[in-house]
Amino acid sequence: MNRRRFITLAGLATTIGLAPKTIKASGLEDNHPVQPKATDLLNRQDPLPVNKIAEVLENKIICVESGRFPGAGTAYSLDTNGHAVAKQAVMEPNRYLGWPTVIKTDTGRLMVVFSGDRDSHVCPYGKTQVITSDDNGKTWSAPSIINNTALDDRDAGITQTKKGTLVLSWFTSLAFEDPKRGATYAKYARIGEKIPAETKKELLGNWTRRSEDGGKTWLKPMSRTTGTAPHGPIALKNGNLIYVSTREGSNPGIIVESSTDDGRSWKVISEIKKPDGGDYSFVEPHVVELKSGKLIAMIRNEPKDREKCFLLQSESTDGGKTWSQMKSTGIWGYPPHLKQLKNGWLLVVYGVRRAPFGERACISKDEGKTWEYQDEITLCLADSQDLGYPSSTQLDDGSILTVYYQAPKIGEPACLMSTHWKLK
Repeated sequence: MNRRRFITLAGLATTIGLAPKTIKASGLEDNHPVQPKATDLLNRQDPLPVNKIAEVLENKIICVESGRFPGAGTAYSLDTNGHAVAKQAVMEPNRYLGWPTVIKTDTGRLMVVFSGDRDSHVCPYGKTQVITSDDNGKTWSAPSIINNTALDDRDAGITQTKKGTLVLSWFTSLAFEDPKRGATYAKYARIGEKIPAETKKELLGNWTRRSEDGGKTWLKPMSRTTGTAPHGPIALKNGNLIYVSTREGSNPGIIVESSTDDGRSWKVISEIKKPDGGDYSFVEPHVVELKSGKLIAMIRNEPKDREKCFLLQSESTDGGKTWSQMKSTGIWGYPPHLKQLKNGWLLVVYGVRRAPFGERACISKDEGKTWEYQDEITLCLADSQDLGYPSSTQLDDGSILTVYYQAPKIGEPACLMSTHWKLK
Protein backbone atom coordinates (compact mmCIF):
# COMPACT_ATOMS: atom_id res chain seq x y z
CA MET A 1 0.00 0.00 0.00
CA ASN A 2 1.22 3.51 -0.80
CA ARG A 3 2.65 5.15 2.31
CA ARG A 4 0.53 8.27 1.87
CA ARG A 5 -2.62 6.21 1.43
CA PHE A 6 -1.75 4.15 4.51
CA ILE A 7 -1.34 7.26 6.67
CA THR A 8 -4.67 8.62 5.50
CA LEU A 9 -6.53 5.37 6.15
CA ALA A 10 -4.94 5.12 9.58
CA GLY A 11 -6.68 8.35 10.53
CA LEU A 12 -3.45 10.17 11.25
CA ALA A 13 -3.92 13.02 8.81
CA THR A 14 -5.94 16.09 9.65
CA THR A 15 -7.85 18.26 7.25
CA ILE A 16 -7.17 21.43 9.21
CA GLY A 17 -4.23 23.53 8.11
CA LEU A 18 -2.37 20.69 6.45
CA ALA A 19 -3.54 20.81 2.83
CA PRO A 20 -0.60 21.58 0.55
CA LYS A 21 -0.86 24.43 -1.89
CA THR A 22 -1.38 23.57 -5.55
CA ILE A 23 1.42 25.02 -7.65
CA LYS A 24 1.72 24.95 -11.43
CA ALA A 25 5.19 23.81 -12.41
CA SER A 26 6.59 22.94 -15.82
CA GLY A 27 3.10 22.95 -17.30
CA LEU A 28 1.84 20.33 -14.85
CA GLU A 29 -0.38 20.57 -11.80
CA ASP A 30 0.91 18.83 -8.69
CA ASN A 31 0.14 19.22 -5.01
CA HIS A 32 3.37 20.10 -3.30
CA PRO A 33 4.43 22.48 -0.53
CA VAL A 34 5.99 25.78 -1.55
CA GLN A 35 9.73 25.36 -2.07
CA PRO A 36 12.41 27.44 -0.38
CA LYS A 37 13.23 30.69 -2.09
CA ALA A 38 16.00 30.49 -4.63
CA THR A 39 18.06 32.83 -2.46
CA ASP A 40 18.17 30.38 0.43
CA LEU A 41 21.86 29.70 1.00
CA LEU A 42 23.68 26.69 2.35
CA ASN A 43 24.22 26.33 6.07
CA ARG A 44 27.97 25.81 5.71
CA GLN A 45 30.15 28.75 6.64
CA ASP A 46 33.50 27.15 5.74
CA PRO A 47 35.31 29.12 3.03
CA LEU A 48 36.05 27.30 -0.20
CA PRO A 49 39.68 26.67 -1.11
CA VAL A 50 41.13 29.19 -3.54
CA ASN A 51 40.51 27.93 -7.07
CA LYS A 52 43.28 28.93 -9.45
CA ILE A 53 41.28 28.73 -12.66
CA ALA A 54 37.67 29.23 -11.55
CA GLU A 55 35.48 31.47 -9.43
CA VAL A 56 32.43 30.24 -7.52
CA LEU A 57 29.70 32.85 -7.80
CA GLU A 58 27.01 31.23 -5.63
CA ASN A 59 26.15 28.00 -3.84
CA LYS A 60 22.52 27.50 -2.85
CA ILE A 61 19.71 25.06 -2.15
CA ILE A 62 17.29 24.79 -5.06
CA CYS A 63 14.90 22.05 -3.91
CA VAL A 64 14.04 20.31 -0.65
CA GLU A 65 11.61 17.46 -0.05
CA SER A 66 9.48 19.05 2.64
CA GLY A 67 7.49 16.98 5.09
CA ARG A 68 3.75 17.16 4.45
CA PHE A 69 2.15 15.04 7.14
CA PRO A 70 2.01 14.98 10.95
CA GLY A 71 5.19 13.62 12.47
CA ALA A 72 6.65 12.91 15.90
CA GLY A 73 5.28 15.24 18.55
CA THR A 74 1.83 15.59 17.00
CA ALA A 75 -0.95 15.58 19.59
CA TYR A 76 -4.07 13.58 18.76
CA SER A 77 -7.65 13.47 19.99
CA LEU A 78 -10.77 11.54 19.02
CA ASP A 79 -13.54 12.97 16.88
CA THR A 80 -17.24 12.27 17.42
CA ASN A 81 -16.87 8.98 15.55
CA GLY A 82 -13.98 7.84 17.72
CA HIS A 83 -11.37 8.38 15.03
CA ALA A 84 -7.95 9.81 15.81
CA VAL A 85 -7.37 13.31 14.46
CA ALA A 86 -4.45 15.67 14.95
CA LYS A 87 -5.39 18.51 17.26
CA GLN A 88 -1.89 19.98 17.25
CA ALA A 89 0.10 18.94 14.20
CA VAL A 90 3.87 18.84 14.12
CA MET A 91 4.98 18.39 10.53
CA GLU A 92 7.33 15.56 9.70
CA PRO A 93 10.88 16.75 8.96
CA ASN A 94 12.28 17.21 5.48
CA ARG A 95 12.60 14.01 3.51
CA TYR A 96 15.13 12.72 0.98
CA LEU A 97 15.86 13.29 -2.70
CA GLY A 98 18.82 12.81 -4.97
CA TRP A 99 20.68 11.96 -8.21
CA PRO A 100 19.83 14.92 -10.47
CA THR A 101 20.59 15.80 -14.08
CA VAL A 102 20.36 19.34 -15.50
CA ILE A 103 19.94 20.47 -19.11
CA LYS A 104 19.27 23.75 -20.90
CA THR A 105 16.61 23.24 -23.57
CA ASP A 106 16.47 24.91 -26.96
CA THR A 107 14.07 27.48 -25.47
CA GLY A 108 16.56 28.43 -22.76
CA ARG A 109 14.61 26.72 -19.98
CA LEU A 110 16.65 24.87 -17.36
CA MET A 111 15.29 21.48 -16.33
CA VAL A 112 16.48 19.30 -13.46
CA VAL A 113 15.16 15.74 -13.16
CA PHE A 114 15.77 13.67 -10.04
CA SER A 115 14.37 11.02 -7.70
CA GLY A 116 12.19 12.67 -5.06
CA ASP A 117 9.43 12.14 -2.49
CA ARG A 118 11.66 9.63 -0.71
CA ASP A 119 12.01 8.50 2.88
CA SER A 120 15.71 7.69 2.53
CA HIS A 121 18.50 6.59 0.21
CA VAL A 122 16.77 3.22 -0.23
CA CYS A 123 12.98 3.08 0.13
CA PRO A 124 9.91 2.10 -1.96
CA TYR A 125 8.59 5.61 -2.58
CA GLY A 126 10.98 7.24 -5.07
CA LYS A 127 9.37 9.12 -7.95
CA THR A 128 10.89 10.79 -11.00
CA GLN A 129 10.38 14.51 -10.53
CA VAL A 130 11.35 17.70 -12.37
CA ILE A 131 11.94 21.34 -11.48
CA THR A 132 12.40 24.14 -14.01
CA SER A 133 13.86 27.61 -14.19
CA ASP A 134 13.29 30.31 -16.80
CA ASP A 135 15.74 32.82 -15.30
CA ASN A 136 19.05 30.93 -15.49
CA GLY A 137 18.64 29.24 -12.12
CA LYS A 138 17.79 32.28 -10.02
CA THR A 139 14.40 30.80 -9.13
CA TRP A 140 12.97 27.33 -9.54
CA SER A 141 9.50 25.82 -9.81
CA ALA A 142 8.09 23.37 -7.31
CA PRO A 143 8.59 19.72 -8.30
CA SER A 144 6.22 17.98 -10.69
CA ILE A 145 5.95 14.19 -10.88
CA ILE A 146 6.81 12.47 -14.16
CA ASN A 147 6.99 8.81 -13.03
CA ASN A 148 5.38 7.14 -10.06
CA THR A 149 5.56 3.39 -10.60
CA ALA A 150 4.84 0.78 -7.94
CA LEU A 151 8.61 0.34 -7.52
CA ASP A 152 11.38 2.73 -6.45
CA ASP A 153 12.09 5.11 -9.36
CA ARG A 154 15.74 6.17 -9.17
CA ASP A 155 18.54 8.08 -10.98
CA ALA A 156 16.98 10.40 -13.56
CA GLY A 157 18.79 11.52 -16.71
CA ILE A 158 17.52 13.81 -19.45
CA THR A 159 18.58 15.01 -22.89
CA GLN A 160 16.99 16.87 -25.80
CA THR A 161 17.15 15.43 -29.30
CA LYS A 162 17.83 17.21 -32.58
CA LYS A 163 14.05 17.21 -33.17
CA GLY A 164 13.42 18.92 -29.81
CA THR A 165 12.11 15.81 -28.06
CA LEU A 166 12.98 15.39 -24.39
CA VAL A 167 14.18 11.89 -23.52
CA LEU A 168 14.11 10.90 -19.85
CA SER A 169 15.94 7.88 -18.42
CA TRP A 170 15.72 6.14 -15.05
CA PHE A 171 15.68 2.70 -13.47
CA THR A 172 13.35 0.96 -11.05
CA SER A 173 14.52 -0.94 -7.98
CA LEU A 174 13.36 -3.48 -5.42
CA ALA A 175 16.44 -3.03 -3.22
CA PHE A 176 14.18 -2.08 -0.33
CA GLU A 177 12.98 -5.69 -0.04
CA ASP A 178 16.47 -7.23 0.10
CA PRO A 179 16.90 -9.03 3.48
CA LYS A 180 20.60 -8.15 3.41
CA ARG A 181 19.65 -4.52 4.00
CA GLY A 182 18.70 -5.23 7.60
CA ALA A 183 16.77 -2.30 9.06
CA THR A 184 15.66 -1.12 5.62
CA TYR A 185 14.23 -4.54 4.86
CA ALA A 186 12.51 -4.73 8.25
CA LYS A 187 10.92 -1.33 7.66
CA TYR A 188 9.65 -1.96 4.13
CA ALA A 189 9.16 -5.73 3.86
CA ARG A 190 5.37 -5.39 4.10
CA ILE A 191 5.39 -2.90 1.23
CA GLY A 192 7.23 -5.34 -1.02
CA GLU A 193 4.83 -8.15 -0.10
CA LYS A 194 1.87 -6.09 -1.34
CA ILE A 195 3.30 -5.61 -4.84
CA PRO A 196 2.14 -8.46 -7.10
CA ALA A 197 4.87 -10.58 -8.68
CA GLU A 198 3.48 -9.74 -12.13
CA THR A 199 3.87 -6.03 -11.43
CA LYS A 200 7.45 -6.49 -10.28
CA LYS A 201 8.31 -8.43 -13.42
CA GLU A 202 6.61 -5.86 -15.65
CA LEU A 203 8.19 -2.76 -14.09
CA LEU A 204 11.62 -3.83 -12.84
CA GLY A 205 14.36 -2.62 -15.16
CA ASN A 206 15.84 0.33 -17.03
CA TRP A 207 13.65 2.79 -18.89
CA THR A 208 13.36 5.83 -21.13
CA ARG A 209 10.33 8.00 -21.80
CA ARG A 210 9.71 10.83 -24.28
CA SER A 211 8.05 14.25 -24.30
CA GLU A 212 7.32 16.11 -27.52
CA ASP A 213 5.92 19.26 -25.90
CA GLY A 214 8.74 20.46 -23.69
CA GLY A 215 7.82 18.33 -20.69
CA LYS A 216 4.15 19.31 -20.38
CA THR A 217 3.18 15.70 -21.05
CA TRP A 218 5.18 12.46 -21.17
CA LEU A 219 4.33 9.79 -23.70
CA LYS A 220 3.63 6.10 -23.23
CA PRO A 221 4.72 3.41 -23.57
CA MET A 222 7.98 3.52 -21.68
CA SER A 223 10.93 2.04 -23.61
CA ARG A 224 13.27 -0.53 -22.07
CA THR A 225 17.03 -0.17 -22.26
CA THR A 226 19.56 -2.89 -21.52
CA GLY A 227 21.70 -0.72 -19.26
CA THR A 228 21.38 2.33 -17.06
CA ALA A 229 23.53 5.31 -16.11
CA PRO A 230 22.76 8.21 -13.75
CA HIS A 231 22.71 10.97 -16.37
CA GLY A 232 21.25 8.97 -19.22
CA PRO A 233 21.84 9.11 -22.98
CA ILE A 234 23.03 12.05 -25.08
CA ALA A 235 21.92 13.39 -28.44
CA LEU A 236 24.46 13.27 -31.27
CA LYS A 237 24.85 15.87 -34.01
CA ASN A 238 23.60 13.37 -36.60
CA GLY A 239 20.26 13.06 -34.81
CA ASN A 240 20.87 9.68 -33.20
CA LEU A 241 21.08 9.06 -29.46
CA ILE A 242 23.86 7.16 -27.72
CA TYR A 243 23.70 5.68 -24.23
CA VAL A 244 26.83 4.45 -22.47
CA SER A 245 25.49 2.51 -19.52
CA THR A 246 25.98 -0.28 -17.00
CA ARG A 247 24.63 -3.73 -17.78
CA GLU A 248 24.01 -5.80 -14.67
CA GLY A 249 23.05 -9.41 -14.14
CA SER A 250 24.89 -12.52 -15.26
CA ASN A 251 26.97 -10.64 -17.86
CA PRO A 252 27.82 -7.26 -16.29
CA GLY A 253 29.77 -4.61 -18.14
CA ILE A 254 29.83 -1.15 -19.70
CA ILE A 255 27.75 -1.25 -22.87
CA VAL A 256 26.83 1.21 -25.60
CA GLU A 257 23.25 1.50 -26.84
CA SER A 258 21.97 3.53 -29.78
CA SER A 259 18.59 4.93 -30.81
CA THR A 260 17.97 5.95 -34.41
CA ASP A 261 14.26 6.74 -33.94
CA ASP A 262 14.35 9.72 -31.58
CA GLY A 263 14.49 7.62 -28.40
CA ARG A 264 11.60 5.27 -29.15
CA SER A 265 13.75 2.11 -29.19
CA TRP A 266 17.29 1.06 -28.31
CA LYS A 267 19.87 -1.39 -29.60
CA VAL A 268 23.18 -2.48 -28.06
CA ILE A 269 25.94 -1.66 -30.59
CA SER A 270 29.15 -2.26 -28.65
CA GLU A 271 30.84 -2.78 -25.30
CA ILE A 272 33.73 -1.00 -23.63
CA LYS A 273 36.07 -3.77 -22.57
CA LYS A 274 37.57 -3.94 -19.12
CA PRO A 275 41.31 -3.45 -18.66
CA ASP A 276 43.27 -6.66 -18.28
CA GLY A 277 43.94 -7.61 -14.66
CA GLY A 278 43.91 -5.09 -11.82
CA ASP A 279 41.36 -4.20 -9.18
CA TYR A 280 38.40 -2.58 -10.94
CA SER A 281 34.69 -2.07 -10.34
CA PHE A 282 32.89 -0.42 -13.25
CA VAL A 283 29.55 1.41 -12.98
CA GLU A 284 27.76 4.68 -13.77
CA PRO A 285 29.43 5.99 -16.96
CA HIS A 286 28.71 9.12 -18.96
CA VAL A 287 29.61 10.12 -22.51
CA VAL A 288 30.07 13.34 -24.48
CA GLU A 289 30.37 14.05 -28.20
CA LEU A 290 33.06 16.60 -29.01
CA LYS A 291 32.91 19.14 -31.82
CA SER A 292 35.46 17.00 -33.66
CA GLY A 293 33.04 14.04 -33.57
CA LYS A 294 35.09 12.05 -31.07
CA LEU A 295 33.16 10.37 -28.25
CA ILE A 296 34.67 10.33 -24.79
CA ALA A 297 33.24 8.13 -22.06
CA MET A 298 34.16 8.22 -18.39
CA ILE A 299 33.36 5.44 -15.96
CA ARG A 300 33.08 5.32 -12.18
CA ASN A 301 35.67 2.95 -10.75
CA GLU A 302 35.32 1.89 -7.12
CA PRO A 303 37.80 -0.93 -6.39
CA LYS A 304 38.46 -2.49 -3.02
CA ASP A 305 41.46 -0.21 -2.59
CA ARG A 306 39.72 3.09 -1.92
CA GLU A 307 42.85 5.04 -2.76
CA LYS A 308 42.40 3.98 -6.40
CA CYS A 309 38.90 5.31 -7.12
CA PHE A 310 40.11 7.10 -10.24
CA LEU A 311 37.72 7.85 -13.07
CA LEU A 312 38.45 5.71 -16.13
CA GLN A 313 38.27 6.97 -19.71
CA SER A 314 37.64 5.43 -23.12
CA GLU A 315 37.27 7.00 -26.59
CA SER A 316 35.56 6.25 -29.88
CA THR A 317 36.14 7.82 -33.29
CA ASP A 318 33.57 5.79 -35.21
CA GLY A 319 30.30 6.79 -33.55
CA GLY A 320 30.57 4.33 -30.68
CA LYS A 321 31.13 1.12 -32.65
CA THR A 322 34.60 0.57 -31.20
CA TRP A 323 36.32 1.95 -28.10
CA SER A 324 39.85 2.38 -26.86
CA GLN A 325 41.21 0.55 -23.83
CA MET A 326 40.02 2.08 -20.57
CA LYS A 327 42.69 4.17 -18.86
CA SER A 328 42.92 6.00 -15.57
CA THR A 329 42.47 9.77 -15.67
CA GLY A 330 44.11 10.32 -12.29
CA ILE A 331 40.90 12.04 -11.18
CA TRP A 332 39.66 10.67 -7.83
CA GLY A 333 35.87 10.83 -7.52
CA TYR A 334 32.59 9.57 -8.95
CA PRO A 335 30.34 9.39 -10.86
CA PRO A 336 31.27 11.62 -13.84
CA HIS A 337 29.30 14.05 -15.98
CA LEU A 338 30.98 15.43 -19.11
CA LYS A 339 30.31 18.66 -21.00
CA GLN A 340 32.23 20.36 -23.80
CA LEU A 341 32.25 24.11 -23.23
CA LYS A 342 31.84 26.80 -25.87
CA ASN A 343 35.60 27.43 -25.98
CA GLY A 344 36.24 23.75 -26.77
CA TRP A 345 37.51 22.80 -23.33
CA LEU A 346 36.16 19.60 -21.83
CA LEU A 347 34.61 19.70 -18.35
CA VAL A 348 34.03 16.80 -15.99
CA VAL A 349 32.25 17.19 -12.64
CA TYR A 350 32.10 14.53 -9.92
CA GLY A 351 31.57 14.00 -6.21
CA VAL A 352 34.37 13.32 -3.74
CA ARG A 353 33.46 11.02 -0.86
CA ARG A 354 36.66 11.35 1.13
CA ALA A 355 37.74 14.25 3.29
CA PRO A 356 37.39 17.04 2.43
CA PHE A 357 33.99 15.94 1.07
CA GLY A 358 32.40 17.90 -1.73
CA GLU A 359 31.76 18.51 -5.41
CA ARG A 360 34.70 18.96 -7.79
CA ALA A 361 35.45 19.78 -11.41
CA CYS A 362 38.38 19.28 -13.76
CA ILE A 363 39.26 20.72 -17.17
CA SER A 364 40.92 19.26 -20.26
CA LYS A 365 42.11 21.64 -22.98
CA ASP A 366 43.13 18.90 -25.44
CA GLU A 367 39.98 16.77 -25.92
CA GLY A 368 40.65 14.56 -22.91
CA LYS A 369 44.25 13.64 -23.72
CA THR A 370 45.34 15.25 -20.45
CA TRP A 371 43.44 16.59 -17.46
CA GLU A 372 44.55 19.57 -15.39
CA TYR A 373 44.14 17.71 -12.12
CA GLN A 374 46.71 19.96 -10.45
CA ASP A 375 44.12 22.75 -10.86
CA GLU A 376 41.12 20.72 -9.64
CA ILE A 377 38.18 23.02 -8.92
CA THR A 378 36.28 22.81 -5.62
CA LEU A 379 32.66 23.77 -6.23
CA CYS A 380 31.15 23.06 -2.82
CA LEU A 381 32.19 21.48 0.47
CA ALA A 382 30.10 19.01 2.47
CA ASP A 383 29.94 17.54 5.97
CA SER A 384 29.34 13.90 4.95
CA GLN A 385 29.64 11.42 2.08
CA ASP A 386 25.94 11.65 1.21
CA LEU A 387 26.53 13.75 -1.88
CA GLY A 388 27.42 13.86 -5.52
CA TYR A 389 26.04 12.95 -8.96
CA PRO A 390 26.69 16.49 -10.23
CA SER A 391 25.84 17.54 -13.77
CA SER A 392 26.50 20.79 -15.58
CA THR A 393 25.15 23.08 -18.26
CA GLN A 394 26.65 26.25 -19.69
CA LEU A 395 24.63 29.45 -19.64
CA ASP A 396 24.52 32.04 -22.43
CA ASP A 397 27.05 34.29 -20.69
CA GLY A 398 29.61 31.47 -20.56
CA SER A 399 29.19 30.76 -16.85
CA ILE A 400 28.39 27.24 -15.68
CA LEU A 401 25.59 25.87 -13.52
CA THR A 402 26.31 22.59 -11.76
CA VAL A 403 23.50 20.78 -9.94
CA TYR A 404 23.96 17.93 -7.45
CA TYR A 405 22.47 16.34 -4.35
CA GLN A 406 23.95 16.81 -0.92
CA ALA A 407 23.01 16.85 2.77
CA PRO A 408 23.24 20.50 3.92
CA LYS A 409 24.63 19.35 7.25
CA ILE A 410 24.96 16.18 9.32
CA GLY A 411 21.59 14.88 10.45
CA GLU A 412 19.62 16.47 7.61
CA PRO A 413 18.35 14.55 4.55
CA ALA A 414 19.85 15.23 1.15
CA CYS A 415 18.42 18.02 -1.00
CA LEU A 416 19.23 19.52 -4.41
CA MET A 417 21.88 22.22 -4.58
CA SER A 418 23.49 24.25 -7.32
CA THR A 419 26.81 25.98 -7.85
CA HIS A 420 26.95 28.90 -10.27
CA TRP A 421 30.56 29.43 -11.32
CA LYS A 422 32.84 30.59 -14.10
CA LEU A 423 36.32 29.94 -15.39
CA LYS A 424 38.82 32.74 -14.92
